[in-house]
Amino acid sequence: MGLFEGFLAITLVHLLAAATPGPDFVMVTQQSLTRGRYAGVLCSLGIALGLSVHIVYSSLGMAALVSDSSSALAVLKIAAGAYLIYLGIQGLRSRPGGRQQETATTARVSGTRLIAMGFLCNALNPKAPLYFVSVFTLVLSPDMPFYQIALYGVWMMLLQFVWFSAVAMLLSKPAVKRRFQQAGHWIDRSAGAVMLAFGIKLFVSRAQ
Repeated sequence: MGLFEGFLAITLVHLLAAATPGPDFVMVTQQSLTRGRYAGVLCSLGIALGLSVHIVYSSLGMAALVSDSSSALAVLKIAAGAYLIYLGIQGLRSRPGGRQQETATTARVSGTRLIAMGFLCNALNPKAPLYFVSVFTLVLSPDMPFYQIALYGVWMMLLQFVWFSAVAMLLSKPAVKRRFQQAGHWIDRSAGAVMLAFGIKLFVSRAQ
């Protein structure tokens, strides 16, 4: 597959994957609605940076090893499940009025934490090895130069950031945000419940 055709294939597949509801989408939605555009974009940046982990091991041929190794995948599922359960519990503990106070301090204090949250949410995704095996198998060939692999990786990170930043921009519009402002703690609790469900599902799949 040529360079241009590879970019087209990656763009189509990756945008469809990014648009599929999952932990990344839940996190960006929650932060955008309750903390604003700045928080949503920073989470989006963290999610895009988290892709670098998967891109590096995929380009080195490790994705197939992880996806075929039951023990490696089990460890990844446990780590991801524990982190999602932690996020879920934090969301479920949200109280009325707490978000108004947090919003004023988010930009000044929590920028690094927001990026880290997005990074971990994506980097610990146990479905990523299988996904990246599929994507890289689709476009890569044994004789493909490293610079082309690097270009594909950077492009995927850019697509991820642009998509989730667009979601953050839309959900942080005043007209949208006003509707959810009074129910910020319920948004946190709902998002927390979804995160908790994702985490429990990972542990259940690990047990099976």
